[in-house]
Amino acid sequence: MQRTTANQFSKNLSPSLMGLLQDRERMLCTLMSNLKGMVYCCLLDADWTMVFVSDGCLSLTGYSPEDLLFNQIVSYEKLTFPDDRLWVRELIDNAAKSNQQFELEYRITHVNGETRWVHESGLPLFNENYELVALEGFIQDITTRKHSEQLARDAELRYRSIFENAIEGIYQTTPNGQYLDFNPALARIYGYGSLQDLKNSISDIQYQLYVDPNKRAEYVALLKTLGKVQSFEAQVYQKNGDIIWITENAREVRDQDGQLLFYEGTVEDISERKNYEQQIEYQATHDSLTGLPNRTILTDRLQQCMSFADCHDHKVAVAFLDLDHFKLINDSMGHHIGDGLLTVIAERLSKCVRESDSVVRLGGDEFVLLLTCLQKVEDITQRMLRILSAVAEPCIVDKLEFIVSCSIGISVYPGDGSDANTLLKHADLAMYKAKQSGRNTFQLYTLELNQALKKRIEIEYSLRHAIENEEFLLYFQPKINLATGKLCGAEALIRWQPKDGPLISPLSFIPVAEETGQIEALGRWVLGNACRAANQFSQLLGKPFSVAVNVSPRQFRHCDLVSTVEQVIKDTNVNPGCLELEITESCLVHDTPAFIKTLHDLKSLGLTLAIDDFGTGYSSMAYLKDFPVDRLKIDKAFVGNLENEPANVAILKAIIALGHSFGLKVVAEGVETAYQQAYLHGMGCDELQGYYFSKPLPLADFLLILKK
Repeated sequence: MQRTTANQFSKNLSPSLMGLLQDRERMLCTLMSNLKGMVYCCLLDADWTMVFVSDGCLSLTGYSPEDLLFNQIVSYEKLTFPDDRLWVRELIDNAAKSNQQFELEYRITHVNGETRWVHESGLPLFNENYELVALEGFIQDITTRKHSEQLARDAELRYRSIFENAIEGIYQTTPNGQYLDFNPALARIYGYGSLQDLKNSISDIQYQLYVDPNKRAEYVALLKTLGKVQSFEAQVYQKNGDIIWITENAREVRDQDGQLLFYEGTVEDISERKNYEQQIEYQATHDSLTGLPNRTILTDRLQQCMSFADCHDHKVAVAFLDLDHFKLINDSMGHHIGDGLLTVIAERLSKCVRESDSVVRLGGDEFVLLLTCLQKVEDITQRMLRILSAVAEPCIVDKLEFIVSCSIGISVYPGDGSDANTLLKHADLAMYKAKQSGRNTFQLYTLELNQALKKRIEIEYSLRHAIENEEFLLYFQPKINLATGKLCGAEALIRWQPKDGPLISPLSFIPVAEETGQIEALGRWVLGNACRAANQFSQLLGKPFSVAVNVSPRQFRHCDLVSTVEQVIKDTNVNPGCLELEITESCLVHDTPAFIKTLHDLKSLGLTLAIDDFGTGYSSMAYLKDFPVDRLKIDKAFVGNLENEPANVAILKAIIALGHSFGLKVVAEGVETAYQQAYLHGMGCDELQGYYFSKPLPLADFLLILKK
């Protein structure tokens, strides 16, 4: 069509101008062919009938220009996406009628069936009579851009959804503390009902939000220094005035020139975690039963008291308090009664001290009182008497009335120590002395007391490691049959031989072991080694040989004594008849029926039983008929100085006669002279042991006696 028009014009043009125009036409054709899009001219009819189409038609629609010209194969109206046809026509019609250019974006259907986005720009064409005759314009494929825009919109929607629905608060603020933007979660965290409510309520974050305004200044300083903050914890106000804990992560946002635009970050409510941490910290530093501070913070609290005393030239008293006979009540009445007593005592102690003082529960029935602002040591006396009186008041627990007393040891800063550990140790020493002095009293620490008790503490400490370091030995004291004059057994006696130290007498460490409970481990060690020795002695002699072992009161009261003895017999494969257990009648004081039952259980194992130190107890004779024992051992108090104590003769005769009347053998301990030996023999005593025949001997020396 265009070519036909050019031929008509060429008749009236000069050859040179004609050539120029032809060149220009070729240039325009080349230009249109190279454009990434389609140049067109179309009629405003129902089919957008194309009267001119450039070569770009093929890449845009998949159809050749000839296919679209005069709708030979397809009309452009058919290519326009059905949903877009109506509004596209309306927009172009309005622009054409107004003689205006138009631009629009819509969809077409490619020959391969794909939907593609196009951008069309054009303008109307009028004839010389200003009648609208056609449209001309340019259509370009913008599918790739549209896809990119759609992806961007989708991403924005996703991120907006994250922003709107995030559990964490998200915000942007100006550097001087005004909110620019924030999400609903932030409003919820701060207790506001809507975004607008928060925006209207907080215009100065530093003073309206933070409990401590300095925290905002710290937050800003970190951002200026590091460009970000991480895990920044602070307390903030909620709308209703409640205080919560939050943690923030934030960063600076700057433009391309490095100018600060705003801060953006996240907020998380960590009140539950902080409350839990505080609860854990409280539990770690306070006693769960009484609510008092515990030993974890004792040293720190005492250090604070000492520093205060230094500044004001005061003294500090450290009072170590232990309830008297509390274990007996706790074991016999049950732990709930014991816990009730401890709670009552804790309340009483707290009421006896001032606000500047402290009461600490170490554990069990042990408390420490830190008394401050003392001018002189004499000030302590009245306060201690008041505490002793308060503790001794009757306590009602589970409708039962109990009366307990306490023993208190006191050290004073700075005279009795310059550090917390020394003061506590000296107060503990003084408390131990108060126990020894009869209980229900207090004792001030002195240097003399330290010297007396230091050895006892050293023994207790060393005793803990003596068994594992194999520092104990067994000595054996022979027992003699008075009728034959021959060995009839031996008593195993423990000795302590520390490495690089002198031999320690049982009189020094057995009471400590009994008091601390270490006697149970010692007892098991003695029992096992005595059984092994009995096997060795019996093998040497070719016949059974009895070895006696002492059982302490604490061992005897332990619930697993019978099972322990049974297990040792099994482990050592000893003949039970070669094992004799010596039990002091003082065990009878605590629980006579249980005492007798334990004796029967032990006897059922096949071993021999003896009552040790007979005659010093308080009621053995009343129960002797019920005891399944084989021997009575007369305490050496009745044997020693027999020559000068005629009254002892009558007691000895009575014990020997009593024992024989029950079919028991009677053994005399502590025989040291020929006179005592002869006198006991004449009374009918069955066996003896003592220095008159032999002192306790090491294993090697005792084996030599057996060999003879």
